[in-house]
Amino acid sequence: MGFCSMLLLSNILLTAWLSTAKGEVKSCEFPQFKYGRLYYEEILRPNFPVSIGNKYSYKCDNGFSPPSGIFWDYLRCTVQGWEPEVPCVRKCVFHYVENGQSAYWEKIYVQGQSLKVQCYNGYSLQNGQDTMTCTENGWSPPPKCIRIKTCSVSDIEIENGFFSESFRTYALNRETSYRCKQGYVTNTGETSGSITCLQNGWSPQPSCIKSCERPVFENSVTKNNSTWFKLNDKLDYECLIGYENEYKHTKGSITCTYYGWSDTPSCYEIECSVPILDRKLVVSPRKEKYRVGDLLEFSCRSGHRVGPDSVQCYHFGWSPSFPTCKAGQVASCAQPPEIPNGEINGAKRVEYSHGEVVGYDCKPRFLLKGPNKIQCVDGMWTTLPVCVEEERTCGDIPELEHGSVKFSVPPYHHGDSVEFTCAETFTMIGLGSVFCLSGKWTQLPKCVATDQLEKCRVLKSTDIEAIKPKRKEFQHNSTMYYKCRDKQEYEHSICINGKWNPEPNCIRKISCPPPPQIPNTQVIETTVKYLDGEKLSVLCQDNYLTQDPEEMMCKDGRWQSLPHCIEKIPCSQPPTIEHGSIKLPRTSEKRRKSIEFSSHEHGTTFSYVCDDGFRIPEENGVACYMGKWSTPPRCVGLPCGPPPSIPLGTVSLELESYQHGEEVTYHCSTGFGIDGPALIKCEGGKWSDPPKCIKTDCDILPTIENAIIRGKNKKSYRTGEQVTVRCQSPYQMNGSDTVTCINGRWIGKPVCKDSRGKCGPPPPIDNGDITSLSLPEYEPFSSVDYQCQKYYLLKGKKTITCRNGKWSEPPTCLHACIIPENIMEARKIILKWRHTKNIYSHSGEDIEFECKYGYHKARGSPPFRTKCISGTINYPTCE
Repeated sequence: MGFCSMLLLSNILLTAWLSTAKGEVKSCEFPQFKYGRLYYEEILRPNFPVSIGNKYSYKCDNGFSPPSGIFWDYLRCTVQGWEPEVPCVRKCVFHYVENGQSAYWEKIYVQGQSLKVQCYNGYSLQNGQDTMTCTENGWSPPPKCIRIKTCSVSDIEIENGFFSESFRTYALNRETSYRCKQGYVTNTGETSGSITCLQNGWSPQPSCIKSCERPVFENSVTKNNSTWFKLNDKLDYECLIGYENEYKHTKGSITCTYYGWSDTPSCYEIECSVPILDRKLVVSPRKEKYRVGDLLEFSCRSGHRVGPDSVQCYHFGWSPSFPTCKAGQVASCAQPPEIPNGEINGAKRVEYSHGEVVGYDCKPRFLLKGPNKIQCVDGMWTTLPVCVEEERTCGDIPELEHGSVKFSVPPYHHGDSVEFTCAETFTMIGLGSVFCLSGKWTQLPKCVATDQLEKCRVLKSTDIEAIKPKRKEFQHNSTMYYKCRDKQEYEHSICINGKWNPEPNCIRKISCPPPPQIPNTQVIETTVKYLDGEKLSVLCQDNYLTQDPEEMMCKDGRWQSLPHCIEKIPCSQPPTIEHGSIKLPRTSEKRRKSIEFSSHEHGTTFSYVCDDGFRIPEENGVACYMGKWSTPPRCVGLPCGPPPSIPLGTVSLELESYQHGEEVTYHCSTGFGIDGPALIKCEGGKWSDPPKCIKTDCDILPTIENAIIRGKNKKSYRTGEQVTVRCQSPYQMNGSDTVTCINGRWIGKPVCKDSRGKCGPPPPIDNGDITSLSLPEYEPFSSVDYQCQKYYLLKGKKTITCRNGKWSEPPTCLHACIIPENIMEARKIILKWRHTKNIYSHSGEDIEFECKYGYHKARGSPPFRTKCISGTINYPTCE
């Protein structure tokens, strides 16, 4: 050891001793870093951990150096840990670049530094780069310019398309365009697309697929907004009101085929046939053709009309049924019948004349379906309405600006009402009561500042003949009387905040014919006419559902916005949910199986329950609606408390509570290691099993007889460290000479045996012997050879050696096979290639037999070709 080395070692030891003597807080563990080591680290290791401020000299492996670039440098213990953080960095030498050039050749670069190179034409660095960087593993990319990838248009064929540009070859990452033939489009529906030359060729693959443009809709509409359609795409359409397709349906679908659309979405005006009627009926108007919406009015030349005085043409035909004319007297009706959950408007009488009308109302929480008025027709009442319980309730009462609601208690059922009042200096516009109807609140009134109420101006109309009182403007809540031309009586309207209510109107309101019998609804046989603005709710037949709108309205003398009754579609099995299952009532196994296998009617509902540790935060059920189940609920895992504590271990982040699915990681104290998964997870309010911290350092070396340790003995060894031993003279090592510390245990057991041990006579073997004269005693490392008797085969090593007083494993002699003539005679076989009477064969040797002359192989006999195996032969047989 030179003087400089001695001085460096003295400084290091003095620094370590002073740190320990001062009793400073230890904060840096023994530094373990790649590509280098401390000077005299074996001597210094017992002093760690050390306190802040200590420094130690170190050197790097070949090809690496400290960041400072000098041969050796200091590693310093700081508050942040060891500095420099990366003690040894790679040194890269730039000699030259293949297929390129650079002005900076034969220069040394440090890890992290970059160098720009220029490749020859048609070449580039890996991935198209022009800069190399010195990394931990050397130059990246390597200093080699590779030929640039190119793509040729001849490499790819565009079915039903062609390239737009004339170039034949494209460089890497270059893009080119292509176009599709007429009637074809790309996957995105465009008439043209683009592809890019990549390392593996063109991407994406060009595609031109058969397409159909959006068709022209004739008296029909569709909900599909697409402008193009792929082959086999289906397009649904619906005819306008009063129209139907050539198949007499109001809905239809067409398909995009290879030759275009399968049909045209055309609809034709529906016509109602000219009816054949009672000759006594007078019909108005008479036409050659009647369209949807046309009306027919009836009167009798003589007698009484029985039935409606008008009917309307609908897409499903004339409705209601045509009337007849009855000669003589018509009968009167008794009291109208009672209906469940409903009552008659006004007082009841004993008798009602032909043609008289009676109205019905439903009790609170019930909704009237069907005609709300019935008529006496020749002694019989027309179809009665039905009062159906309305289960839908209304939510919170809407807020009224500058107003308040009088005290009320939810829930709010169908027919319930609440009252509003306005604040002082505000006036209410509209009804003060708001009603809950079919789950929705009616329109709110408004509270308008009283000093901001608007006046109403007199309408200028040639149909209005006179106005009382004569004014140009009317104050809020004042009444105007007006008289229409050709009328004697006056009408009136009230000014409500600048608007007339009702709107002055001199046009005669036309009543509607009796409501139609809509397909798939409950039977409505009525002759009652309805006034303009009146509505009627229909009741669908069983297994049918009302589609919006739920009501039809009388407007301008015709029924409009007719509801549709569509067939209810059942649902398949209800959806399954993670961490939960369907809640089943206490019913039979048959009920359970029906849930799993059968279909479920529209409106069926199921509730779910969660597994232990999970809960449903909101609605816990699903409902079947027109063949589809509503979105099922989610079972959300309960949170967990703090993770379980383990001896000598801590978690990465300790909180009071953890959400389902969160994870924590355990760390063990110095000298201890994780036994089991270090990461545990919160699942359903419970933590998965935590790991254990087990001791990983080894303390006392195992005692090895007749051996000494190579190097210096330590108080403690880290897991993975190895210790080498050597045998004392005259003992010799038997097996491995190392032991390894693995998780607190020493693995390996070197054995030192006395090399002076002598052996007795070699062990005897069956059917064999040694080749030399046997002695009573043999010196260590003596050898003898074995040989087998004739026709026996030696297996193993023929030479054995005397070591430590014992012979090594001797070989064995495998039995030979003897083939006697009497056995062959009994089985009528002979050897195919030999002609002696007694034959010997070595173990493993192949033998082949054949039948004696005039014999053939017996059924089920083993094959003629066989093998001698340790003295045994499987003989064939002939007969």
